[in-house]
Amino acid sequence: MNIANKLTVFRVVLVPFYVMFMLYDFTAYSRYIALGIFVIATITDKLDGTIARKYNMITSFGKFMDPIADKLLVCSALVCLTALGEIPAWVVITIIAREFIISGIRIIAAEGGTAIAASAWGKSKTVAQMVMTIVIMADIGPLYIAEQILIYLSLALTVISAADYLIKNKNVLTFKDK
Repeated sequence: MNIANKLTVFRVVLVPFYVMFMLYDFTAYSRYIALGIFVIATITDKLDGTIARKYNMITSFGKFMDPIADKLLVCSALVCLTALGEIPAWVVITIIAREFIISGIRIIAAEGGTAIAASAWGKSKTVAQMVMTIVIMADIGPLYIAEQILIYLSLALTVISAADYLIKNKNVLTFKDK
């Protein structure tokens, strides 16, 4: 297993620790420990892709696990923030629904021998969601308006990226039986 894949696995391993510190007050600093874990995980997301491309370490495992690791991290964070009353449930449901829909399209395309790469809209959506999560978790009072803007920016990018994937890959959804 190469270093890029190890970083992806490390990101998955961090998720339960993030959730544990986010939802349980083990210490007065639990939320900040969770924030640190989330930031480290987001850095590994950028780092594993950069390393894989730079050193030609792109593998089937990485293509499969990297998006799953991203979804686990972001969705876990959003569910925690919803449980804590810091982000509306309907926003999180919309974001998670998009992830299921796009994952389903990717599975259907893969069965037909086509790989669907992440689009600029999808990457922008992920970055916006990660920044939104960090800002909300930092819980800096004066940033409340920024938090709200980031929530709705993330939501807008989620919907736009979903529409982009659906339009660009409508041929995958023809459902012709063989």
